[in-house]
Amino acid sequence: MPNEESWMTRLLTWLVLACCLSSTIVYGQTTGSDSANKENDDTEQKVVELEPMEIIAHFNKQSVLGLTASAQSITAEQIEAQQTTTLLPALNAVPGIRMEQRSPGSYRLAMRGSLIRSPFGIRNVKMYMDEFSLTDAGGNTYLNLIDPASIDSIHVLKGPDGSLYGANSGGVIRIQPKGFDVFQNQGSLLLSAGSFGLQQEQFSVQRSLDNDYSFSFDQSLTRSDGYRDHSSLDKKTYQTAHKWRYSEHKELRLLALYSDLHYQTPGGLTEAQRQENPRMSRPATAFTPSAEEQQAGIYNKTFFAGVAHEARINDKLTHSISLFGSDTDFENPFITNYEFRQEQNLGMRTYFSYQDRVNDNIQWQMQFGFEGQKGWNDIVNYDNNQGKPAALQARDDLDNTQSSVFYRAMVNLYDRWTLEASLGLNQADMNYQSHFPETPDPDGDISFGSIFMPRVATSYRLSDSLAVRASVSKGFSPPTIAEVRSSDNTINTELEAETGINYEVGLRWETANRRFITDLSIYKYNMDNGIVRQLNEAGAEYFVNAAEIKQKGIEAAIWAYLLPSSYDGWIQSLRVQSAVSYNHYRFGHYQVNNNDYSGNHVTAVPDWVWSNTLSFVFPKQIGLNISHNFMSKIPLNDSNTVYSDKYHLLQMKGTWDLNISSSFDMQLFAGVDNVLNEEYSLGNDINAFGNRYFNPAPGRNYYGGVTIEF
Repeated sequence: MPNEESWMTRLLTWLVLACCLSSTIVYGQTTGSDSANKENDDTEQKVVELEPMEIIAHFNKQSVLGLTASAQSITAEQIEAQQTTTLLPALNAVPGIRMEQRSPGSYRLAMRGSLIRSPFGIRNVKMYMDEFSLTDAGGNTYLNLIDPASIDSIHVLKGPDGSLYGANSGGVIRIQPKGFDVFQNQGSLLLSAGSFGLQQEQFSVQRSLDNDYSFSFDQSLTRSDGYRDHSSLDKKTYQTAHKWRYSEHKELRLLALYSDLHYQTPGGLTEAQRQENPRMSRPATAFTPSAEEQQAGIYNKTFFAGVAHEARINDKLTHSISLFGSDTDFENPFITNYEFRQEQNLGMRTYFSYQDRVNDNIQWQMQFGFEGQKGWNDIVNYDNNQGKPAALQARDDLDNTQSSVFYRAMVNLYDRWTLEASLGLNQADMNYQSHFPETPDPDGDISFGSIFMPRVATSYRLSDSLAVRASVSKGFSPPTIAEVRSSDNTINTELEAETGINYEVGLRWETANRRFITDLSIYKYNMDNGIVRQLNEAGAEYFVNAAEIKQKGIEAAIWAYLLPSSYDGWIQSLRVQSAVSYNHYRFGHYQVNNNDYSGNHVTAVPDWVWSNTLSFVFPKQIGLNISHNFMSKIPLNDSNTVYSDKYHLLQMKGTWDLNISSSFDMQLFAGVDNVLNEEYSLGNDINAFGNRYFNPAPGRNYYGGVTIEF
């Protein structure tokens, strides 16, 4: 583990290590009376009984202990434990996931190194909201449209799982919105403010009627001036989710989301500019205007909706079908052009599931289904005349089709040994028509082929608390629209899909009362035709295939409930979470023009990522959450001549819960971000033109507010 630099960080590190070596966590503590008591020196102590950790994976909810995949769940409480305007702290606590924010609202997410091809947004990862694919037919995912307060839970499956979920090579993330599992009528109003003009308002209400119908409505408003010049954010979201069990064996679910998002993009800085003034936006040069002069930014208005129906045909056979779609109005004034995009997407996912048992010791199930998406994209680029569109540069129509037919079989023997195999036939195609400028080939089709994606996996419980697992799976990730038609305004017909085989073994252990849980994964994934970002002489981006990217990694996580609930101590509860990732990512044979990068560290992937979380509960319902994230240095270009500095990010949030009445609660909270006042860049520009690699993040800053629950 890398050396620590500050005494505060060393103190936190040793505290976390001491906690992890004690005993102890985790999620899902049951409420009510304790299930057992034991005496110690005539003092009666409460023994906390913790529920099994479960995750929605492979068609149903399962215990994580016996799962054949590396997986983790994130609860709404974990999201709310830190700053509620962003998902960064919660997702960055998962080993193998790295989420970045170049400026407020500008997110990137990497799962197992996929950030190499995601200068903007998310690649290689398939994301769902319930059964509805949030990743569109073109491969893009607008995660920044979702309000964190509208999420009930997040379920993460790491490693290629295209046999069941379509094209991906990094993994699958499933977001469960509020409203589908409402157990009591409740509502909340959150108001907060903070440094750099931060203002936040969130309203949420959930209702359940006779256990047959439940719904939620969530609304939010977030505004910020931003730390840097020209980095303001204005975001409005409206979300509603409904679940109707209209008969004993049938239910209908509806989700609708509208988001109106605008954020300014300050642009990257050189090292000299960062040292001079980290708060400046990208300045003008002799050849290009500044980010502020061009009013660089993003405008995104998106409506996303889906409806799902589940029917239990008999006690063994069920059927599920979901229809979903989105409409996006997207604008991006940039330094060199002004882009407009109209995006429409439609999709369907359906499958039959059959479950049976031979006897009490042999249970089996199988699923057969289909998922398909169609996208229509109208993209127009103009000259950017100080934030106003001018002369036409290019106009293209691009349509995408992605489909997957999948089958899975699973057998469980003696409630200990799970064997499963799945196979998906994935297909991805794109057709284009260029309207301007005139080209020799104004239209055409691009096929990324039909590919079989198998997955074979097993899990064996050596005891009631220890399980080992292994899997072999194939990854497949075709280029997205943003890569085929990137900011150089040309259609790249030469890009190929990424493919590879992932080999993985893992171990999970938990104590009998689940107060201590640990998980370990080791994987190897050799990717062919890895997609990498490049920049031309004008600063416009384009993408190329690297011949091979060799990915080896180790991920380990520990959850510990160090102190059981006790109402007479100074510290009434203490939970610990620690996660570490080691990424040994290297280019295989990789040459661009006359530059040979073979054997170099893969761009934008740190060797080490380490996160720690301490959650305290004190008397008078006072809580304190401390999170720490360490990032080792990151190569910022393919030649490995420029690296970002390693850093330690420390965040704290304190809460005070007040019970006003039987139906009215209040929580006061205050937090500090970047407690150590580190100088760091939370999101760097990769292979940046003119050496503008850095997007400085804010120093020490503060926020506070109140949540009213009713």
